[in-house]
Amino acid sequence: MLLLAAPLGAEPLRLAYFHSELERDGPGLLLRDILRDEDAQVAAVLAVIEAAEADVLVLSGVDWDAGGLALAALNAALARPYPHLFTARPNAGRPTGRDLDGNGRLAEARDAQGYGRFTGAGGMGVLSRYGFSTVQDFSSLLWEDLPGNLMPDGDPGLGVQRLSSMVHWVLPVEVRGRRLHLGIFHATPPVFDGPEDRNGRRNHDEILFWVRLLDGALPGALPDPFVILGGANLDGDRSEGRRAAIRALLQDRRLQETRPMRPGRAEVPLATVDWPAPGPGQMRVDYLLPSAGLKVIDSGVLWPEGEAPLARQVAQASRHRLIWLDLRWP
Repeated sequence: MLLLAAPLGAEPLRLAYFHSELERDGPGLLLRDILRDEDAQVAAVLAVIEAAEADVLVLSGVDWDAGGLALAALNAALARPYPHLFTARPNAGRPTGRDLDGNGRLAEARDAQGYGRFTGAGGMGVLSRYGFSTVQDFSSLLWEDLPGNLMPDGDPGLGVQRLSSMVHWVLPVEVRGRRLHLGIFHATPPVFDGPEDRNGRRNHDEILFWVRLLDGALPGALPDPFVILGGANLDGDRSEGRRAAIRALLQDRRLQETRPMRPGRAEVPLATVDWPAPGPGQMRVDYLLPSAGLKVIDSGVLWPEGEAPLARQVAQASRHRLIWLDLRWP
């Protein structure tokens, strides 16, 4: 846990990120399950959201639709719905017209801009107590146009493949007369490919994007104060993947690396996901990284233990755990 002296001023702002894993196998099915009010996973996700009591919550794993109906229905099912919602079409399931996986067939999930059986599969949204300003959407940036990218030579996606497997957004939130910029993303897993390591390279570059944006090497900006939050799908210390980009981001002096620790074990950072066997187990792959000038009051992972009802709901909701951060301006 990172704990600084509490400054004077307004109440802390709580930010949270949660990869809900609510995605379904086809368009409209998530909305159906929410409206039926009898789906156990949906009920568990709602319980997790309510327990976090976040002022601004970024959700991933929520299927996108053109009217934002699924996100709105999920919000309406909360005991205390959020007044402000944001979502936009992600790259998941968006056709490329190319045979990206080289299997001789087109228009399959692996041929899309981001893996997805349909447009918007497992998208992202924001629920907020505060209003938004105009988003900067970088999701159309081509992978090959990222400075220093690792896109393989001769890749079948040259000229068409976007960097973002899901999204890269900079969303300004208006908080009590002040503006906080949220850098939002969800990177592709760095596995499920062959020796060309295409997914590993793309995962690296989706994380590297934030460093390049802060460097001024891309059109647009991530103005201070900011918080980068989302799913990197990569642990900086363990398992497969190219770790240079996540380590560079975590060590960047323009931001703070919040590392909530296990109680009584200061050397062990909390995991944010549990991929059971034969998966890699517990890892830290989800991040909330505030800019250096923000005052961090507390941070943590919503992962209760034991047989309490909330502990069972957290385990039923998703393999990922909600992460949260309390901060104030200096």
